[in-house]
Amino acid sequence: MTPQEAYKKAKELGERIPKLEGIILKDAAYSFYYAKNVIKGKFELSEPAISKNTQYSYWYAKYAIKGRWELGEPAISQDAYSSYWYAIEVIEGRLPDFMHNQMILGNNEYTKKYIEFISKNSFLRIQIHRITKYDARRSIQQSIQFRLKNT
Repeated sequence: MTPQEAYKKAKELGERIPKLEGIILKDAAYSFYYAKNVIKGKFELSEPAISKNTQYSYWYAKYAIKGRWELGEPAISQDAYSSYWYAIEVIEGRLPDFMHNQMILGNNEYTKKYIEFISKNSFLRIQIHRITKYDARRSIQQSIQFRLKNT
């Protein structure tokens, strides 16, 4: 039985078939479809296979997990299109550092779109950073003062 046949059987029944999962996980595409359409969530056994494929890593994060998926990020980072949409639709913000650095070094339309997206949201990030940095400094100062008073 092929991964496609195993997936189709599970989809027709509308439920997980554990004895077929070993067959399905051999193919990134059918592993993704199985996770999305049958399990409707994570298919952990297949994650190593999915994580090697740029497109299916992005789709798995967006449609199956519905959130950030660190295991797939190295594959996603290999494609500017997938990285851009991962930032917009999955993370809804700035990419993790290694992806961000790789993205801004590119020279294509999705690099430009990503930089525009980040630029539009940078004022808010700067304000949050300033508040956080101020609060952290204030907390350290208060902690030092407390220790000096009580020693």
